[in-house]
Amino acid sequence: MKNKELVERWSASIQNNYGAPSIALVKGKGLVVHDADGKEYVDFLGGIATNILGHAHPAIVKAVTKQISTLGHVSNFYAHPNALNLAEKLKSFTGDARAKVFFAQSGAEANEAAFKLSRLTGRFRVVAAQGAFHGRTMGALSLTGQPSKRDPFLPLLKSVKHVPYADIAAMNRAVNRKTAMVIIEPIMGEAGVIVPPPDYLWQVREICNASGALMVLDCVQTGMGRTGEWFGYEYSGITPDVITLAKGLGGGLPLAAMIACGSSASLFKPGDHGSTFGGNPITTAAGLAAIDFIEKANLLAAVKEHEKILKDGLALIPGVKEVRGAGLLIGIELNSESAHKVQIALQEKGILVNAPTPTTIRIAPALIVTKKQLSTFISMFRMVLNDVH
Repeated sequence: MKNKELVERWSASIQNNYGAPSIALVKGKGLVVHDADGKEYVDFLGGIATNILGHAHPAIVKAVTKQISTLGHVSNFYAHPNALNLAEKLKSFTGDARAKVFFAQSGAEANEAAFKLSRLTGRFRVVAAQGAFHGRTMGALSLTGQPSKRDPFLPLLKSVKHVPYADIAAMNRAVNRKTAMVIIEPIMGEAGVIVPPPDYLWQVREICNASGALMVLDCVQTGMGRTGEWFGYEYSGITPDVITLAKGLGGGLPLAAMIACGSSASLFKPGDHGSTFGGNPITTAAGLAAIDFIEKANLLAAVKEHEKILKDGLALIPGVKEVRGAGLLIGIELNSESAHKVQIALQEKGILVNAPTPTTIRIAPALIVTKKQLSTFISMFRMVLNDVH
């Protein structure tokens, strides 16, 4: 079965909220994937920062195969070792002995859980950032600061105020003693990989301390080592009240977490929230395997090396205005609104990327990317940008 037939069947049976896909991927290993016509691509998008160890990684395949042949789904009426072990691992990464974890399946669900948790403070107002993306469910969409995604579904929750990202004065004006939480991304991913000033998170932490609002960090894209840190905020020296994770957490399987720190960890009581599939034995087995491999292979250090290679190489290409981001979450800002054309041209050359804005190319390859693959990407990007321009 070829791309054309699969895409036609997709359009006939799948709702059109994503638009018709251009190709159908059928297999992959590492960063290399193949479409239904047999064409090979290097996946520099990583399932939008999700395939943290690429496709069909032996450690994840082994862990999932063993688990599904031992114990499948058990619901949250019962405990099982994988969820406990993963929760303890994530807790250790926070450095907070009081931290506790709630498991879900997606970033939107994790942010919905944080939203509900904040209501248990007795407050209801929320401050978020313009341009931010926190999900598409109605609560998470209320937090999302992108009118194109929000406007078709108005009215949303009216208790959310959006302020310019990285504008600490605007944040200071918006937060008061009625604010339940402030939710921000350490790096805004869907907005085009926007990086705040180095002291921004620390300043937001100070504002939240003064007002009593919860500081919630949406680490859905920055988490699981993508920036060279486990969550992506550690450089700032702060501890947030709540951390949300998804994407790379399950090593390619649907897994998310909302981690509440300090006194916030005791806000949820029995019956306050739940998720049938959250913390499933199989997905948590994958998450544990991914973390174990990242640690043993010292991939956090490698990610920082890869960041330098990408930034140094891409910045020299004519037509590139700026290269920003951290680790392997990189935004390439172009001098013209040609990002979509560049995305298509790269796909034709066998490289998968994403254009989140008309001027930005986003890449988020697996942490196992090789220096040779990075070099090939930089060379191909130079060639494609020259052709497009």
